[in-house]
Amino acid sequence: MRKPVHKVEKYENLKEMLQKSGEKYGNRPAYIFKTEESGKFREVTHKQYREEINSLGTALINMGLKDKRVAVIAENRYEWGLAYFAIVTGTGVVVPLDKALPDNEIENLILRSEVEAIFYSSKYDKVMNEIKEKKNSHIKYFISMDLEKETDGVYSQKELIKKGKKQIEEGNTEFLEAKIDNEKMGIMLFTSGTTAMSKAVMLSHKNICSNLFDIASTIKVDENDVFLSFLPLHHTFECTTGFIYPASTGSAIAFCEGIRHIADNIKEYRATVMVSVPILFESMYKKVMKNIEKKGKLETVKKGIKISQFLLKFGIDIRRKLFKEIHDNLGGRLRLFVAGGAALDPEAEKGFNELGVAMYQGYGLTESSPVIAAEDDKYRRLGSIGKAFPSLDVKIEEPNEEGIGELLAKGPSIMLGYYNNEEATKETIDEEGWLHTGDLAKIDKDGYIFISGRKKFVIVLKNGKNIYPEELETLINKIEGIKESFVYGKPQDDGDYKICAKIVYDKELVQEIFGTSEEEKLKEIIWQEVKKVNKTMPAYKYIREISITDKELIKTTTQKIKRFEEIKTILN
Repeated sequence: MRKPVHKVEKYENLKEMLQKSGEKYGNRPAYIFKTEESGKFREVTHKQYREEINSLGTALINMGLKDKRVAVIAENRYEWGLAYFAIVTGTGVVVPLDKALPDNEIENLILRSEVEAIFYSSKYDKVMNEIKEKKNSHIKYFISMDLEKETDGVYSQKELIKKGKKQIEEGNTEFLEAKIDNEKMGIMLFTSGTTAMSKAVMLSHKNICSNLFDIASTIKVDENDVFLSFLPLHHTFECTTGFIYPASTGSAIAFCEGIRHIADNIKEYRATVMVSVPILFESMYKKVMKNIEKKGKLETVKKGIKISQFLLKFGIDIRRKLFKEIHDNLGGRLRLFVAGGAALDPEAEKGFNELGVAMYQGYGLTESSPVIAAEDDKYRRLGSIGKAFPSLDVKIEEPNEEGIGELLAKGPSIMLGYYNNEEATKETIDEEGWLHTGDLAKIDKDGYIFISGRKKFVIVLKNGKNIYPEELETLINKIEGIKESFVYGKPQDDGDYKICAKIVYDKELVQEIFGTSEEEKLKEIIWQEVKKVNKTMPAYKYIREISITDKELIKTTTQKIKRFEEIKTILN
C-alpha cells in the first residue's frame, strides 16, 4: 500500500473540516471576484465564508429542513458553495444537480431524489416555476440565489442569510451544534447519463473526508494557492478536489468565465492550481508549443529542456527561470495541473512537467468520492494514473495474458450504495466490498496503474484480440490540426468488426497547416497521417476507414464522449 507523502490532519466530517480550517486560515481569501473596475478584485475571507454558511444553515433548520434533502443547481458561483455547505454540515442531505440538463430531466431528478427544497440561479426560473405550478414534487421551498427578497413565494438566499445571522445573535445554536453522523448518507449524486440510466450515488462524510485525507497527503496545496474553477461544481471530481479541498487548505477559489477566457482568467486571478479534464490541458499545451514555434524558439526551448532535466538529477531546478516567458504567459504563478475524467496524452503531461508546471494524472469515479489513484512528486510514471491512494486497496480481476483486467478498489471512500437500487449496488460492489470500476487496467510490478479503457467500450475481434478505442484516439489526436476523435468497431457480415474513426479537425488550424479547408482534400491528407499512425501498431489495430468533420463530438458536461450516442448517429 502507498504511504502518504505529506503529513496532514484528518477530519471526521465536513463540519469539523470547516471549523478547524476556518480557525487556521480565517483571514485568508476563500474566494476572489472581479469588480467593475478593471484590475480591482473583491475577496471573501474563510471567516466570512463560514459565518455565512452558519447563518444560512441556521435559517434552513428554522424552516424545518433538518434531516431533509435539499438540491442545488446553478452555474459555478459563490452561492452554490454556500448552499452546499449549509446543507451538508448540519441541515440534511445535499443533492447537487447537473446544470446542463434539459428541463424535463431536472424535474425527473427532483422527483427521484425527493428533495424538499432547492437552491437555484435565475437561469432556472422558468423550470422551477413550472415545477411549482405542477405541485407534483416534495418541494416546500424554492430558494433563489439572485432575488434580493422573497417574491411570489420564492425565497431569497441573501435574505435567509440575514435571517439566520439574526437567529444566531438571538442565541439559536441548533446548526452550530448540529451533530453529524459520519456513516450516513450526506450527499446524493447522480451519475451522468439520461435520468432513466443515471444512478443516485449515496456518499457519507466519512467517504468524502477519507478522500480529502488521501488527496492532501499526496498532493501539496496550501493557503497561498489560488484554484481556477472550471469544471461544473456538481461533478464529484471538481466538487471534492476543486471546491471542498481548497476550503480545507485555506486556498482561494476564482471562477473561470468560460473556455474562451481560461488564458485571461489564469493571468487575471494569478491562479496557481487548475483541476480539469485532459482535453483542456492538451489543447493548452498545443497552443503553448505552437506559440513557441511561431516565435522561432522551438530549438532553444528543446535545448533548455535537456539542460534543466540534467540539472534536476542533482536537485537543481531552473525551469521557472529558464522558461520565464512561457510562465509569464501563463500568469507567472501557475504551478500545478491535475487531470482526471479521461486518459491524458503523455506528451502533454511530459511537456508541462518539463516546462516546470507539475502535471498530475488522477483517476476515480463518483462511486469512490471520487479519486482512487493519482500521481504526485514522489510517485509518477508517464502514461500511468500513479498509484492507489493510501487508504485504498486495488487489484485486477481476471487479468488476460497482457495483465489487463477490470480494476477493483476497496476502502473507506467507496460509496454506501445506489439509492433505491439494491440490484445495481450488488452488481457494482461485491460481497467482499470491492468496487467494480468498469475500467480495464493493468498494474505494473511497482504498483503503477495503467488504464486501457472502459470494459463496455472494448472492441473484441473474432481472433480474440482486444482493441481499446481510447488508446487509438490518443494517437490520432496527436496529428496536427486534429481536435478530437472517436474510434469504433463497424459490424461486418462475417461477425467481425472493421476499426473506424470519426475525426474532428480544427477549421482554422488545418487551413494554416495544410493550406486547404476543402473536405475531400482534407480527408485524403488526414487519411495519409492515419496510415502513419497505423504503421506504429500491430496490423489488427489498424484503422481501416475514417470520416471527418469540424463539428464537435457529443459529450457530457465534463467533456467525456457520449459513445453510445455517437455510435447511434454514425451507424443509423
